[in-house]
Amino acid sequence: MKNLDSYAVFGSPINHSQSPRIHKLFAEQTNQSLDYFAQEVTAEDFVTAATDFFARGGKGLNCTVPLKELAFQFADKTTPRAESAKAVNTLVKQKDGLILGDNTDGIGLANDLIFNHGIELNGKRVLILGAGGATRGILYPLLDQQPDCLVVANRTIEKALTLAYEFNHSFESSGYDDLENQQFDIIINATSASLTNELPPLPENLLAENGICYDLFYSDQPTAFVHWGNLQNARKSLDGLGMLVEQASEAFALWRGVRPDTKAVIDLLGGMRS
Repeated sequence: MKNLDSYAVFGSPINHSQSPRIHKLFAEQTNQSLDYFAQEVTAEDFVTAATDFFARGGKGLNCTVPLKELAFQFADKTTPRAESAKAVNTLVKQKDGLILGDNTDGIGLANDLIFNHGIELNGKRVLILGAGGATRGILYPLLDQQPDCLVVANRTIEKALTLAYEFNHSFESSGYDDLENQQFDIIINATSASLTNELPPLPENLLAENGICYDLFYSDQPTAFVHWGNLQNARKSLDGLGMLVEQASEAFALWRGVRPDTKAVIDLLGGMRS
């Protein structure tokens, strides 16, 4: 009997990951035979674990916190969107044996905002919290939507300034303390604070009337940032489940050459936690 093609998601922590369930649903929907599992992998162990995975015949990897920048370095070659982000969430073993690195986070977020929730970014004031690998992965797809203003805020402003320099100053940078007396139509939490149910230090009245809050992370219960958005009377305060499914769809298409129906999977997973 032929062995199933093997795929996995690496990260730390990883026990909360919905990726195995999502890719199982994708496989059933598209009549694909494959195996997909989650594995706890720290930054220190990533190179060894990834090398071993592909040496044993693995076909593709998803990489999450804190491995995306390490995955960028691990790949033999990278796509333009991964190159711009300097972060990789999807690794693909190609027919020539080389490992291709891609970043599907940004397009996943944009597709969830625009197509699943009807949220336009054009002409809006957008704030991204955090200046790490998660932010790198979403910047260009958001900038492509031509917001009126895009600001990246970080606890240490130097990191936000460095990121702005790398992206040719196509957005503004800020420390959290500098956000006083500003308002934004869309606030995106790209920090890892939600993993520990914490919240970046945000001033009051930061969200404009009828504004949107979006947490890149997801949980069975509302994250601290989603809860904060609700307290700010956001029109919508969303977590990253839809983004997770959309970016997974992009990865699945890279691996298998077929694109699944994301709405059916988002509706199913959303219903399972309500």
